[in-house]
Amino acid sequence: QVQLVESGGGLVQPGGSLRLSCAASGIVFSIYTMGWYRQAPGKQRELVAKITSGGSTNYADSVKGRVTISRDNDKNTVYLQMNTLKPEDTAVYYCNAVAPGVIGPVDYWGQGTQVTVSS
Repeated sequence: QVQLVESGGGLVQPGGSLRLSCAASGIVFSIYTMGWYRQAPGKQRELVAKITSGGSTNYADSVKGRVTISRDNDKNTVYLQMNTLKPEDTAVYYCNAVAPGVIGPVDYWGQGTQVTVSS
């Protein structure tokens, strides 16, 4: 059974930092592209950052310079370090794992963790 379990969300003041973690099980973690997405109330889910199996990264323009995605293949975990947080970063953050499959991409999601940036 595949599980992606996010942790590390919470309430933080503007300008603060949070580190999100996503622990994966039931997959060959090292071959998956791992991503963090977020969804704010009334808005569509959007990509925050992703990291390929080879370590290449991609970031949304809105978070570039403030966010770093990393992975530890020995721990089957992907991280999202978020600095200089803004109220507009408030959202539910979801972990995603995707890899090529036989008939199409194989795609898994975590349950999400709430991040609230407010004074």
